[in-house]
Amino acid sequence: MGEHIMTYTKLSLLLPLLALTACAMTPPPIVHQPTSIPAQSARPQKQANGAIFQQATYRPLYEDARARLVGDTLTISIVEKTSAGKAAAASNSKSGAASFAAPTVFGVPATTTAQASLATSSSTKYDEKGAQTASNNFTGTIAVTVIDVLPNGNLLVSGEKQLAFDKGAEFVRFSGVINPTTIAAGNVVASTQVADARFEYRSTSKIDMTEMSSMFSRFFLSFLPL
Repeated sequence: MGEHIMTYTKLSLLLPLLALTACAMTPPPIVHQPTSIPAQSARPQKQANGAIFQQATYRPLYEDARARLVGDTLTISIVEKTSAGKAAAASNSKSGAASFAAPTVFGVPATTTAQASLATSSSTKYDEKGAQTASNNFTGTIAVTVIDVLPNGNLLVSGEKQLAFDKGAEFVRFSGVINPTTIAAGNVVASTQVADARFEYRSTSKIDMTEMSSMFSRFFLSFLPL
């Protein structure tokens, strides 16, 4: 009877965990939202009045094709490489010694042996070393859309690329603030010239879902006797 009660107790503890595992979700994107501009309806064309130049099809003669308006697209060339290293060391040593002669009373030794004395010594040594290194490399290209034009003329861009495979999909997201003067030919901008740049690489594969377990699951697993 006791074994059945223990089994039911374990099952009752497992049921909440099974429910919580279904709640495990990846964290929200860190890039600026939205990653694209909704499609806008075409402007109604004005009727032709017989003139050679029509206002509906007007375009400045010396205007280039550089992105500058909301909805324009650019290509971000991602070339990011970071490395960091840290090392620390500490050492300390200390030693001491003390000796005491036998006490006397009115010039007469208090012990039967006149040469009796007491001596002590101690030493302490401390040595610690540590080192840590980190290296990251991210290369590729991604097309982004201008989602806002700041008052000073800078462009807030954001974009997403999705790659679907047999066992999941991969998401590459990017956002940041671009100075229009850094836009090269072909509307290409290097990622190193983007301010407030945010890179993100996620996937819906089982490996990524396993790593992103929910906070509640971790909380209950920390104290349940399973």
